[in-house]
Amino acid sequence: MKTLLNSVCACALLGSSTLMSGTAVAEELTVAYFLEWPTPNQYAQAKKIYDKELGVDVKWVSFDAGTAMSAAMASGDVQISFSQGIPPFVVAASAGQDIQVVDVAVSYSENDNCVVRSSLEIDQSNAKELEGKQVGVPIGTAAHYGFLKQMDHFGVNTSTMKIVDMAPPDGAAAFASGNLDMVCGWGGALRRMKEHGNVLLTGAEKEGLGIQVFDATTVSTQWAQENPDLLAKFLKVTADMNAKYAAGSASSMMATISKAAGMDAKATRETLAGFIFPSAKEQLSSKWLGGGTQKFLKEVADFFVEQGTIPKARPSYENAVDASYLLAASKM
Repeated sequence: MKTLLNSVCACALLGSSTLMSGTAVAEELTVAYFLEWPTPNQYAQAKKIYDKELGVDVKWVSFDAGTAMSAAMASGDVQISFSQGIPPFVVAASAGQDIQVVDVAVSYSENDNCVVRSSLEIDQSNAKELEGKQVGVPIGTAAHYGFLKQMDHFGVNTSTMKIVDMAPPDGAAAFASGNLDMVCGWGGALRRMKEHGNVLLTGAEKEGLGIQVFDATTVSTQWAQENPDLLAKFLKVTADMNAKYAAGSASSMMATISKAAGMDAKATRETLAGFIFPSAKEQLSSKWLGGGTQKFLKEVADFFVEQGTIPKARPSYENAVDASYLLAASKM
């Protein structure tokens, strides 16, 4: 596991020297996102509202994990990652990649978890029996962080486990085939995992242990600094879609969101039921971009160092968050 994450860090470092320089007037924008991860902004994605409001062609590219998003931003292939998990962001930022959190995309403690095979009959009371078992985990992601925190809580020695780096869709397929004892993931893949097993902790129980689960809109710092208006407009459209959804337009947006997410209507509704989309005002408060997010980035990084997952953390992650673009968006 340590070797795998060190490879991710090395990739981030190599990519940090080739960040897309951007231009004062960008002609196109490439945004990373996840399939099977429905969010109100996908209505604007599908209807090309972003293209219209930003005045540029917006290309959306799907990814399986946030670690790949970091690498794509490092190489300059992607300028904005929408709904990137905090742990993969922390891994890249700690390795020296110059990226920043500019918005809280979604909070979802119920939609990211680990599932234990039903036939093992393992729950909170006998979680230690997971030692020696084989687990599929997308390394360096929010699911990986949650897995480590849960195992730490239950006193499970992860060094005894065989941990396989697997994207959630692959993990779900392997789990269904009976090839894994435990698997971790999110979204549609997590729902498929639950068909064959049980979670150890609910979302509320995880939050009670201090396991926050939220994604952010992240950017290449240099690109953002060179295209502040474009980024602010992007965040404005996102905030508008969240507001539209919250104001009672969910039903009229659902079909479009479902299609953009690559899901059926039922799965989309079930997933969205576990999502919270903080308003711009809420995000700018001390709970989020006004201090809470910076503190949480540091906590995740220090925990990863303690676990031997990354070699070192930054002294502070204050500069890894820039709320100025969202503030500008809130005034548009």
